[in-house]
Amino acid sequence: MFKREISTTWFTAVTAVYFVTVVNWAFWKFVWNNLDLSGSDSLLFALSMPIVLFLIFYAMLSLIVWPYVGKAIISVLLILSAAANYFMVKLNVQIDSEMMRNVFESKPHEALEMVTIGGIGWVVVFGILPVAILVWLRIRFRPLWKEIAFRGLHILVALVLLAGMAFLFYKDYASAGRNNRSAGRYLTPFNYISSTSKCIKKLLNKNRPFVVIDEHPEHVPYEDPYYTVLIIMVGETARAMNFSVNGYERETNPKLSRQDIVNFPNVISSGTATAFSLPCMFSHLPREKFDIDASYSTENLMDVMQKAGYDVLWLDNDGGSKGVSTRVPSIDLMKDGNPKFRNGETFFDEVLLDGLEERLANIQKDTVIVLHMMGSHGPSYYRRYPDSFRVFTPTCDTAEIQSHPREEIVNTYDNTILYTDHVISETIDILKRFPQYEAGMIFVSDHGESLGENGMYLHGFPYSLAPNEQVHIPMLLWMSETMRREDHVDYEKLKAAADSMKLSHDNLFHSILGLVEIDSDLYDPGLDLFKPFRTKKLPFRTGMEHANSP
Repeated sequence: MFKREISTTWFTAVTAVYFVTVVNWAFWKFVWNNLDLSGSDSLLFALSMPIVLFLIFYAMLSLIVWPYVGKAIISVLLILSAAANYFMVKLNVQIDSEMMRNVFESKPHEALEMVTIGGIGWVVVFGILPVAILVWLRIRFRPLWKEIAFRGLHILVALVLLAGMAFLFYKDYASAGRNNRSAGRYLTPFNYISSTSKCIKKLLNKNRPFVVIDEHPEHVPYEDPYYTVLIIMVGETARAMNFSVNGYERETNPKLSRQDIVNFPNVISSGTATAFSLPCMFSHLPREKFDIDASYSTENLMDVMQKAGYDVLWLDNDGGSKGVSTRVPSIDLMKDGNPKFRNGETFFDEVLLDGLEERLANIQKDTVIVLHMMGSHGPSYYRRYPDSFRVFTPTCDTAEIQSHPREEIVNTYDNTILYTDHVISETIDILKRFPQYEAGMIFVSDHGESLGENGMYLHGFPYSLAPNEQVHIPMLLWMSETMRREDHVDYEKLKAAADSMKLSHDNLFHSILGLVEIDSDLYDPGLDLFKPFRTKKLPFRTGMEHANSP
């Protein structure tokens, strides 16, 4: 078949231009929206940017374009870059190591839900089509040593010109870099190459010595004849501002509003993605000190409760616990759930309640059960609830949310919250059937979600820059009369104070330790949200309750 012949110099130059322009569409969009380019000096600086990028790409490609390997490497970069740009341009996603961790840890069904007609079309036009042209071209190489000499000379010239640009515009680039640190997360393909490298390096560090955080935690309960039964419900992608118990104008919590719950309206998540938030919220460490890589070989709240004598169980409907339930009994309901709750490749969250009443009827000791919900996992919000909960219409019944009116996106998301309201309320009703237990329920989401505000969608934005929508999360509590009485918690006083309490995921570990009466050196009473509302001191070792006070 006839192929168009092109010299290595022209091929490298044309490819560099494509990388500077099309491949970095998201980067130029960021520059346009965030850099102040008014004034003649700023205009010259702006004009220098594509030149600098061209020189960088030209030098980089000059190292790559060799027989047999050059086309293959560039083809891979073009397809991956097209996919990355689709999410950055259309959903305003930033690519960093945590985002790449989410990519690597995504289950097949989660990955498939991200595949849309629009995304496929984007990759075909901006990735596969250029690759087809690349295959059609025949690159004309010089004799080896002559090619090396020419290539070395071109790289040297590019570096000299880059040095000249640096001399002329150093202050501008330094200032722009300091004030726009997230710009690098849009610079393709360096963003995903660097982030993947960091992520792989972190993953390789998993094989580190196992850390026992408490050798002998002890269950030291108040004297009473009742088993403690606590259900921890971990929400997925639920944001506080769409809960009507928090003042949202729509009635998204009709059932919970009729339950005697404590609503905590001011709670902040530890991260913006499940891969970080979930293990962090079960860690004894605060967010600032938490190491996601070390967490895989470190005990957490589940381990401590099990070692203290509790029966613990993790029921999962959201693709895994990110290492939290590794050493405790767990059931993956996405594999072993009741088929009547199946919805395509996923299950409705009521699968978590299937058989729950029977489990509770047969407990033989103090028990903690975690229900890890599918919740409002996007972008396929429409798949998260049965048709009977399609109350707010019209809905966005596709994963290509960015191509639909925001009203439809919000309607669909609100339906997921309506269904979450139902599942939480049903859990409370099941617990009410066991007045012989000290029964309680805590619901807290792992992170929030952007629904098109400021052009942002989904979650996973770098924490330091994350919008409120992605970190402001709902948290709810229900306690049976027996638990309130026997755990000596002034429930009414707690309800009255909840609106003014400022909480985060950092409070969860210590609050639950206190609630299930586990005496541990790790316990920090300053982070136990229940401590100010106990009418009787916890029966821990002398002085222990105050040992770690700030």
